[in-house]
Amino acid sequence: MAVTITPLQTKRHLIIQQDLERIIASDLPWQHFFGKTVLITGANGFVPAYMLETFLYLNDTAEANIHVIALVRNAEKAMNRLGSYKQRSDMTLVVQDVRDEYTGPKNIDFIIHAASPASPKYYSTDPVGTFEANVIGTQRMLSLAKEVQCEGFLYFSSGDVYGRIIDPTTPIKETDFGPLDPTNIRSCYGEGKRAGETLCISWHAQFGVPTKIIRLSHTYGPGMVLDDGRVFADFVADVLARRDIVMKSDGMASRPFCYLADATIAFFSVLLLGKNGEAYNVGSDKEHSILQLAETIANLFPDRNCRVIKRQRSPDDTYLVSPAVGGHFDISKIKSLGWDLTTGIEEGFTRTIKSYE
Repeated sequence: MAVTITPLQTKRHLIIQQDLERIIASDLPWQHFFGKTVLITGANGFVPAYMLETFLYLNDTAEANIHVIALVRNAEKAMNRLGSYKQRSDMTLVVQDVRDEYTGPKNIDFIIHAASPASPKYYSTDPVGTFEANVIGTQRMLSLAKEVQCEGFLYFSSGDVYGRIIDPTTPIKETDFGPLDPTNIRSCYGEGKRAGETLCISWHAQFGVPTKIIRLSHTYGPGMVLDDGRVFADFVADVLARRDIVMKSDGMASRPFCYLADATIAFFSVLLLGKNGEAYNVGSDKEHSILQLAETIANLFPDRNCRVIKRQRSPDDTYLVSPAVGGHFDISKIKSLGWDLTTGIEEGFTRTIKSYE
C-alpha cells in the first residue's frame, strides 16, 4: 500500500533542527542526491529516521527535490515517529513487511536497507523475524537494487557480527572476528547480520550492485524508543520521569556510545564516499562502563535528584544479556573518509534528554 502526501515545511524540535543543520553542513557531495529518489526500509526506526529527516531537510533548505520512499511494517508505529511529515508530497509511505515482495514505486536511485528489529528484547520474543529481516529482507532489496540499477545501496549491519571478542582491550577492525554460537537464540541478530553482509558482498561481486555496509555500535539520541530494553534508553527514561536509575547488573561491562547526529554523518559519508563491496565501522572509539554512564546521566540534571540503584533481574525478565564485557571499534577506516566523532556523552545525553521535553 503506497500513500503519497502535500508539500509543507515541517516544524521540528529545536534539538533535531540543530542536529539536521549540523549534518547538512558536513563537507559531503550532497548534490548527488538532488532530484533523486531514495528508498529507506525500516524508515521509522530510530537510526534510519534521521537519514530520512536529513533528506527532507535538504528539500526545505536547498530545494534538493529529493523524494523519499519510506517502507515501514506498521503504519501506526510509523506515524508515531514520522507523523509530522504526513502532509508532505516528497515522502511516500509504503506499508509492508520487508520480507515480502516489494510493492512500492520503482523509480529508485538509492536504497538504504535498515529494516530489522534491533532491540535485545526481540531476540527472545521474535528471533525468526529478527533473522529473516536481515536475510530474506536483504535478498528482496538486493534483487530490487539490481532490477532498478540503483546508484547506491547501504546496508545497516552491527558490531554483533564480530562475535565474542577474544581481547576486548584491542580496538576491533573490520577484519577482526570472534566466535558466534549459532545455537544461542541471541545469535539470531548477529548471524542474521552476518548473512546479510554476505548477501551484499555476493550481489556486488556477481551482479555489480553497489553495496556498502555500515557496522554500528551503541547509538543514542533523539527519537530512540525508551522502552526497548537497552540500558541507556532505560537511563534516559528514568531521568525524564525524575526517578532513580535502576541497574540490573554490576555495571562493570563497558560500551562505546555514539550520538545519532555523528552517526548519521558517518552513514552519509559511507554512502557517498565509501568503496563498494566494503564494510565500515561506525561508532565511538572510547568506552564507558555502564555504571559510569548511569552516574553521568543521573548527574546531568542534579535538580531531579536521580540516584543510581542496583537491583537483581526478576526470574521472568526476557531480556537476553549480551555476553560481551567490552570492546570498541577501530574507526580509522571511516576516518579516512573525513569523518570523526565530535559529541561526548555529556553533551549527547543532555541533548537527547532535552529532545523529549
